[in-house]
Amino acid sequence: MRVFIIKNNEAGQRFDKYLKKLFQDAPSCFLYKMMRKKNIVLNGRKADGTEKLAAGDEVKVFFSEETIEKFAGKQRTFGEFQALRELNVKLQVIYEDEDTVIINKPSGMLSQKAKAGDLSANEYILAYLIKRGILTAQMMETFRPSVCNRLDRNTSGILIAGKTLKGLQQMSAALKERTIQKYYRCLVEGEVRVPMYLKGWLKKDEKENRVTVYEDERAAGEGALPIETEYVPLKSSGGYTYLEVHLITGRSHQIRAHLAFIGHPIVGDAKYNNRQHSSHTNFKLNQTSDLKSNLKQLHIHAQLLHAYRLQWADQRTITAPLPKEFERALQITGCAVSRDTI
Repeated sequence: MRVFIIKNNEAGQRFDKYLKKLFQDAPSCFLYKMMRKKNIVLNGRKADGTEKLAAGDEVKVFFSEETIEKFAGKQRTFGEFQALRELNVKLQVIYEDEDTVIINKPSGMLSQKAKAGDLSANEYILAYLIKRGILTAQMMETFRPSVCNRLDRNTSGILIAGKTLKGLQQMSAALKERTIQKYYRCLVEGEVRVPMYLKGWLKKDEKENRVTVYEDERAAGEGALPIETEYVPLKSSGGYTYLEVHLITGRSHQIRAHLAFIGHPIVGDAKYNNRQHSSHTNFKLNQTSDLKSNLKQLHIHAQLLHAYRLQWADQRTITAPLPKEFERALQITGCAVSRDTI
């Protein structure tokens, strides 16, 4: 028999989910059977797995030590822990408290794994917490910190992670309920003069990993989702505009596709900007260069889209500095603005 006491970072989750993490290699049907037969009990009573755990709850497991070792998957967890601890962590942490850590994700980094073997921001955050002694191999058996929002690989900026289950649940709920507002910065083609609120419908082609924007639901057809985007021009110059975009609904590729749909694609966006290699005579790094060569010289290989600011209802804000290549592009286009004016 083994006794487990629920810790703060394990509290708040369903009992069956906790058990599945505790016994990674056990079939779910086996765990439910053990609960029915009272070989697994919660606070001395029979449980069905739907209970919400609280700190201090007692879990008794009436298994042999051999069965516990068989299903625990500890060797796999320990191996993953060791591999993460050896990662070279270079994260720009812009906010951290007891439950949450927020980083400024660079362009080119995945938010989460797309396939086995990938290294994403999620793994780098785990490595960061391990190196600081905040996360142990034992803790990883029943809870592992995770990102709450997702950014496209080539979008930079604010990425939020829950260090504890409490932080993960609270931040995920705030994003879902829109009690936190998300603002992005981007450089687009065309000179935008007035703020605008956009509404439409977005449909995703999962096979192509591409979305299409429509003006109305009937044209979009089945499976389309409503989208809302608004933007404010910060500065226009030479056929380009530096925009601040308020992402009201957070759909896949929403900002990129919505801006391209209205004729203002994001500079450097290979997927949605069909004009990204066109020349603009007013955009000059030297007397003969066009947009394509300028982007190459600036070492820009992705869209100039950056998750810049989070804002709470009480006006608290967190901002992520723009990447250096983004700043250089603003200077060259003449779209740079004084920090005192925004």
